[in-house]
Amino acid sequence: MQTILIKSCTIVDPNSAFNQKELDVLITDGKIAEIAQNIIADALQIDGKGKFLAPGFFDMNTSIGEPGLETKEDFETGSKAAAAGGFTGLAVMPHNAPTTDSKSQVAYIINRAKGNLVDIFPYGTISQKREGKDLSEMFDMKQTGAIAFSDGDKPVQDAGLMERALLYAKGFDALILSYPEDQSIAGKAKMNEGVMSTLLGMKGIPNLAEELMVIRDLYLAEYTGSKVHFSTISTAHAVELIAAAKAKGTQVTCDVAAHHLVLTEDVLADFDSHYKVKPPLRTQNDVNALVKGLKDGVIDAVVSQHTPQEIEFKEVEFEIASYGIIGLQTVLPLLFKAGLNVDQIVNKLAIAPRQILGLTIPQIKEGNQANVVLFNDAEWLYSTDSNYSKSANSPFLNEKLNGKVWLTCNNNQIYHSN
Repeated sequence: MQTILIKSCTIVDPNSAFNQKELDVLITDGKIAEIAQNIIADALQIDGKGKFLAPGFFDMNTSIGEPGLETKEDFETGSKAAAAGGFTGLAVMPHNAPTTDSKSQVAYIINRAKGNLVDIFPYGTISQKREGKDLSEMFDMKQTGAIAFSDGDKPVQDAGLMERALLYAKGFDALILSYPEDQSIAGKAKMNEGVMSTLLGMKGIPNLAEELMVIRDLYLAEYTGSKVHFSTISTAHAVELIAAAKAKGTQVTCDVAAHHLVLTEDVLADFDSHYKVKPPLRTQNDVNALVKGLKDGVIDAVVSQHTPQEIEFKEVEFEIASYGIIGLQTVLPLLFKAGLNVDQIVNKLAIAPRQILGLTIPQIKEGNQANVVLFNDAEWLYSTDSNYSKSANSPFLNEKLNGKVWLTCNNNQIYHSN
């Protein structure tokens, strides 16, 4: 990697002695060689004035596809999209084909994903083949490198299985991720239950489907003395339930998908399948509660919920279209749009996700490996030319967005936006 000199950038890193200072940063051979004012060096100079240098972002909820579903996304294209979005680390969901439910599958992903700018960490499944019947080889997967355990976009319906998973994981300090949806309540509905579902004549998923599962798993975590993480919460009452549990001392954390912070069910008026996600887009009241929960610290992290889909799974009738939005390149703009400040963005995207998963947090310090992102709220066009994902299922394509990544650096590699 060539030597890089970032001039006059504002460092945003709560763990750095240089936090909130405007300085030059010299990166040589993938390491932070010097941090000072007015550095002079033979290097590629990048204007950092009005831009923020922070630890690289980390996404806790990415679907890649590989192995088995490479037509949606592979590690190479997923890494390019991640780097363009400022991410230097991804935790990948286990819903591949085959699923990541054995140590051999974990080892395959770790070895296959090596050598990229972006560090990739696999989740193992909670249940074998994500069928919700028997526990997977969680301890073996943890020993091999699984970072935590989730059944991805399939909620664990059996309370007894979830209890056993929490108890088992507690024995070797592993984290269980709960996708909170009671399928007996949600049924086969495709959108939020409310005014819009009534207007469109479609059956809706009530908030209750999420909240019942949040209540169940909070009780189970409390009963077992285990820790639990809720993936992509979406309702106001779920925020209240988790806040109350945290106040009681329950070991609970949670995240929210970036698109749930800015979009409501109203965008479905034209049956645009690019807005079809799960959990479904809710009401403005829910959006307001999610944003407030982020700022108050109830919601710990923001995720992309990057879910690539081929065109034939999206360019169809809303009822039969697949769920999901590609999100790695749009998380930053959506957080600016939601009203988060730079410190909050760095905390929710770079610091908290790694804390939750027990990973080392990169620090902007002389001598450390350069694991950083340079960004600001500048405007840019998200187009087919600037989309690095293999898929294009985003409602934000061909829109001008505020929140631009100028440089991402990790593993002695760089992404540089002109």
